[in-house]
Amino acid sequence: MLTTHTPLEPRGRRDSDRDHATALTIEIGTTIGTGATDLAAFDAALRELGVGEANLIRLSSVIPPRARVRRTTRVRQRIAWGDRLYCVYALGHASTAGATTAAGVGWALRADGSGAGLFVEHAAETAAQVDDLIRASLADMTAARSARFGAVHTATIQARSDGRATCALVLAAYRAVGWDQPA
Repeated sequence: MLTTHTPLEPRGRRDSDRDHATALTIEIGTTIGTGATDLAAFDAALRELGVGEANLIRLSSVIPPRARVRRTTRVRQRIAWGDRLYCVYALGHASTAGATTAAGVGWALRADGSGAGLFVEHAAETAAQVDDLIRASLADMTAARSARFGAVHTATIQARSDGRATCALVLAAYRAVGWDQPA
């Protein structure tokens, strides 16, 4: 049996065709979680950001047109138990006492004011290493596109383990959607 799917948008559609659409606010939060295992530490970090009851749907690197990127300490979207949360995230883990881990998300928006842009996510031992990786990735990714891009922005966090599993998490929350709603 041959299965096909319908694309979300017709081919040839342009960014300007979406002028009637509501702007998307992407919230970026940073936090640290600890637990008995790496997974428990990740869960603690998700709960700290206010997204612990969501099913994460990890996106790649594209920021849609008309998006606004906003830093936050806690995601303010209403998320019901089990909702789908479309997001970009980076996480790092450390579990040896004194070991460090860092995570970060970086972004650059197109210089045309459309709100469109690119995200990248990285993890390393230190925040400085993560920042270097973000800037190197975005330099390559923006240079490979015909559009011009503005400044690189970063959100990073570094954590030191006290011997427990520790998670450094940076998450960019696009949109939460219930299962009774279309994706």
